[in-house]
This record gives sequence, structure tokens and C-alpha cells, in this order.
Amino acid sequence: MHDADTGPPSVRRGAPGVRPTSRDVARAAGVSQATVSLVLGGKWHGRVSERTAQTVRAAAGDLGYRPNLAARSLRLGATRTALLVVPALTHEYFARVYTGAARVADEHGFGVVLYPSPAGVGPARDPFGSARAAIDGVIASSMAADALSGIGDGGLPLVMLDSDPDVPGGPPTVNLAVADGMRQIARHLLGLGHRHIAHIAADVDTWTFRVRTEVVDTELAAAGLPPAARQRSGLDVATARDAAVRALSAPGPRPTALLCDGDIIAAGACKGARALGLRVPDDVSVSGFDDLSLASALDPELTTVRLPAEAIGERGMGALLALLAGRPAPAVELPLTLLARASTAPPP
Repeated sequence: MHDADTGPPSVRRGAPGVRPTSRDVARAAGVSQATVSLVLGGKWHGRVSERTAQTVRAAAGDLGYRPNLAARSLRLGATRTALLVVPALTHEYFARVYTGAARVADEHGFGVVLYPSPAGVGPARDPFGSARAAIDGVIASSMAADALSGIGDGGLPLVMLDSDPDVPGGPPTVNLAVADGMRQIARHLLGLGHRHIAHIAADVDTWTFRVRTEVVDTELAAAGLPPAARQRSGLDVATARDAAVRALSAPGPRPTALLCDGDIIAAGACKGARALGLRVPDDVSVSGFDDLSLASALDPELTTVRLPAEAIGERGMGALLALLAGRPAPAVELPLTLLARASTAPPP
């Protein structure tokens, strides 16, 4: 083990316009270039002491040193880049997933490229023409696994987030406990006394939304109630508003609660209720799913389920790194939390 338990000589940032090198870092930290490479490459555990690793990182930070990942890729025969495929770039949830994945990637000298494949059902176009030459692996969030077959000819290491964990021979999954989250919402509404519940369901054919539909019907059946009156909606406020108007205007007893597949859908449902002269929650309760910033910006604030978006990004990147290192990546399921706010109340 190469070590340096004496403090480093004085360290200062290099002259303007001069890019510091690993040799500069080694000189500043009082260690060899090999030690710098081990520490900054994340391969120092068991070979370099914690104190030395801290000294090297401090020296690199003070000098403003950044590894030349292009040169490192040529040496390793790898790009040290992961592709994160999501259905939408503008959705807050996926921005948080990216933040978590990028944080873990950066700790291991990797970068993450964010790529949208609208609707999540594919097939996704290979953004590089030949992804195998440009990236080391793929993380896909809230998509169908077969939608990724066109990226790198389906031959790249793949981790699925928020995806069916029971696909035989499928890729490793890091999932949210979607069924339990929807169960918490349904039981919350039932516990308030609602017996006429309409489900404003996302019109997207992916595992995560199929699970939500199944759980809603199961919970209502367990309470001795018929399946929920269901209206389909896009993942936008305008179509959700229209779906809520249809649900609240349909023949028969008017729903006393609108159970929505997402917070954006719930925002549209609130607009639909107001368009009919109904008050939330006095005349109709509304619930969401996601806990976006929007949920606490609405008035009244939205009852919803909080998703650990950054955590799923972190665990997804960790699973991909395990695959790249030849280690197993067991399935993971992260718990969700019900946040009961002012948009739900007992039925009128």
C-alpha cells in the first residue's frame, strides 16, 4: 500500500488557462501518480488509506483538476457513460431520477446522458447510431423493457426502473412499491367513507399504470364495492380536466372522490370539478400520486403519495455499476409514503 500520512505541501489552483494534470495532483498530495489514479478512479479501497484518499481528493479539488475521461476511455476500452432513457424531459419526477443517478455516477467517474423516448412504449431510437460505441450501459425509467431493443441492438447492460419485475429472463429492476402506494390512497379514501370513487387513469400502457388500475379494483372489491368508474386521461392538465368532467357528469350517483394516477392528472381533475361548480374537498375529494412541487402549490394542497425519485435514480445507477463490474444486481423495491392533505375529506 502506498500511503502518505504526512500532510501535503501547500496546494494552490494552477495558473489561468493551464489545465492541471494528475502529476500536479500527485506532487501536491505527496503521493505517486498511480495513487492519484486509484483514488480518483474509485479503486483505492483496500489499497490506499482513507487519509491518503482524502488528501488526494483535497489536492485535486484545490487545483481544479478534472480527469480526462476521453483519454481514460481509450485506455480502458470503455466510455464510462450511462444512458438514462425517460418518457419525458419536462416532468419533475424524471429530473429527480436523473439527479440521483448522476450523483452516484459522478462518484465513480461516470457521466449520465439523459434521453427522452416519448410515451415509454418504444421502440426507442438509438440516439447514437451505434450506442455500443458511445455508452457502457442503459438505465430506463417507467418504460416497457422491449422498448429498448433498438438501443445498442439490445446488447448493452440494462437496468429497468419502475418496470415489471416478473419478466422471465428480464433485466434487473429497481422499483417503487407502486401497488402499496395505490393501496394506501384507496384505503385512505375508503376510510373517509367514500363509496362512489372514480378512477382518472393514465392512458399509457406500461406496467406502473396497469398495477395502479388493478389495485384500485382489488381494494374496492375487498370493500364490497363494484369496480371504479374509470375515465382515461393523458398525462396533462387539459385532458385530465375533460376526463374529470366526464366522470362527474356520467349517469348514476356522482362520484364523491376522484382517485388520480398522478399529480398532474389530479390538477386537471380539480379544474374539472370547479368547471362544474363543485368545491374540493367539500363536494368532491381529489387525490394524486407523485408528490410533485405542484401538489403543495395547489389550493387546497393535494393528498398524494411521495415517490423517492432521487433514491430510485441512485439505486438504478448502483445496479448498472454492479452489472458492469460483473456483480449481481438483485431486484429492489423502495417504499412510498401517503401524504394526506386538504384535498380529501369525508364525502358530503
